[in-house]
Amino acid sequence: MPDPFADHPDWAPRPPRPIEIVPATSRVELRGRRVLVGLPGLGWRGDLRADDRVVQGSRTYVPIIPEHEWYRAEAEQVEVFAPLIPVERVWVETVADRPRSSPKAGDPRFRLVSLDGPTHPAPTLVIEADSVAGRRVVHIADSVERRDLRAVTETYSGAEGDICVRVTPEEEWYRWAWRGQAPTTLEVPVHLLWVE
Repeated sequence: MPDPFADHPDWAPRPPRPIEIVPATSRVELRGRRVLVGLPGLGWRGDLRADDRVVQGSRTYVPIIPEHEWYRAEAEQVEVFAPLIPVERVWVETVADRPRSSPKAGDPRFRLVSLDGPTHPAPTLVIEADSVAGRRVVHIADSVERRDLRAVTETYSGAEGDICVRVTPEEEWYRWAWRGQAPTTLEVPVHLLWVE
């Protein structure tokens, strides 16, 4: 008889909802959203944020800001340079609904994708990632997803004997770069932390 708890032990939270990438031409709010820019068949660039659409003549553009500049502009209320990218070259990261069934695990070293649009890997438990410092993570506590976090350390043995990672809000992660101000961090056991 199969074990009903084999795929989901009671101590482990369910994985966070995955990231879905949709074209910016769809009816989705853009201001402050994470975006990717590029061309099908060529490639994609991430770690960017968008501002509201701009119409010039008959064309629609999206102001695109590197993520670290977005956080600096928002925190310090300063103007930053934002090139205008045609809306058809912009894709928006959205949090998708939870899949009804678990995807089949394949060989993580060999994954083919389509060049028609950007893709995003499924969330991965931190303990299964090769490295985590600097990466976007999701902390799941009491079935609540805390996003917009960055890992500040690799895995280590915490004071209580748990394997942990220290995380910080993304704004503090980037403030650390532009001001040199060390971020406040939170120690999180790895079974509650996923690489986004």
